[in-house]
Amino acid sequence: MPVGSISSRLWHELWGLRCRLGNLAITAPVGTPQPPNVNYEGKQSSPDHIGQAIALALAESRFDLVINYRSNLEAAQSVQGKASQYGIRTVICQADISQKEGQSKLIDLIKTQFGRIDVLVNNAGVAPTAREDMLNASEESFDRLISINLKGPYFLTQRIAQWMIAQRQHLPEIAPIIINISSISAYTSSTNRADYCISKAGISMMTQLYADRLSEFGIPVFEIRPGIIATDMTSAVKEKYDQLIAQGLTPIRRWGQPEDVAKAVIAIVQGYLPFSTGEVINVDGGFHLRRL
Repeated sequence: MPVGSISSRLWHELWGLRCRLGNLAITAPVGTPQPPNVNYEGKQSSPDHIGQAIALALAESRFDLVINYRSNLEAAQSVQGKASQYGIRTVICQADISQKEGQSKLIDLIKTQFGRIDVLVNNAGVAPTAREDMLNASEESFDRLISINLKGPYFLTQRIAQWMIAQRQHLPEIAPIIINISSISAYTSSTNRADYCISKAGISMMTQLYADRLSEFGIPVFEIRPGIIATDMTSAVKEKYDQLIAQGLTPIRRWGQPEDVAKAVIAIVQGYLPFSTGEVINVDGGFHLRRL
């Protein structure tokens, strides 16, 4: 079975599930799937999270996984157990990707266990420590969130991109892919969580920059922009959004599911967008549409 930092295709899904993870950043590097020769990297967290859905979808597509977590070993093992049912190889790593040492630990593990990387999925997404008006929000909360949601993915991508470029020289048949999971918060104002919006806007621009810089090496970079997704992060506002969705907040009148995001990831890694890079894929039920 091909390898990838994250299984033949490294899929980092940085941090967690988009866990929004809380602080369970399960990064799952995936290698290449048994059938296709693609590599993936990703990460995930508990049951209803985006990260977990992505990891399991990759596993079902025969990608090996490297599951990285910060503190929740039990959740990481749960994902590992579910993914292993697909007959793929899974490895667990504990590393703080917001720190250079954590990035090195993850990359070294991927190189040791798999020797190559095919896909990197950055899925960083912790929420603010408290939802406070931006006129009162703390600098400490801002620094923490930006470090995890933006700085970590940016510099991990930098290092993984260098590896992918070198890898293409001796494995030209492997076309690496980088996928960044952002949010509708990249362009939608929420003044009680300004730091989160800024971090996601940064991820969006990061996608454009890396897509531009890496195009000469044949490494496409994509942004997937989820909307209102049913996870534990949105459970506290379920009643509010049940009503708004019913009233037409999104043209497709239902909650998004983590599996909706995972399907977008699979479409990319299976090679269905061969003439695209820097593309933004909205998984938001049409929220982004400007309507009268």
